[in-house]
Amino acid sequence: MGWKRKAYGGTLGFIGFMLSPLSWWNDLFVNVPLAVGFGWLVALFYKSAFEPAVIIGYWLTNVLGFILLHKGAEKLVDREASGPGANPRRNFLKDVGISLLYTLLILVLVKLKVVQPLPDYFSTK
Repeated sequence: MGWKRKAYGGTLGFIGFMLSPLSWWNDLFVNVPLAVGFGWLVALFYKSAFEPAVIIGYWLTNVLGFILLHKGAEKLVDREASGPGANPRRNFLKDVGISLLYTLLILVLVKLKVVQPLPDYFSTK
């Protein structure tokens, strides 16, 4: 049973990594198309909400990525967040909170120019 749990955790972690902002290089191929699809879906019901829906969809893909990455890591290290006495709502809120903290950390790193576009590391400005 251990290898199945680790394979499941690895799969969750990989999908989470692909959706998270930690894999910035795949935004054009994964997150942006998902966000635009979400925008199209919302626009079917309320056309003028397309732009905010794309932005919200993009943010949601990143948060979902962090949640899946976190859950995958829990499975890989044999920690069970849904054992006896676990509160699924509390666990979900905790995961969203952790994702928001990671998002805030990345934002701070970008604002401090610790994380920046690759050419900016080599510019002499």
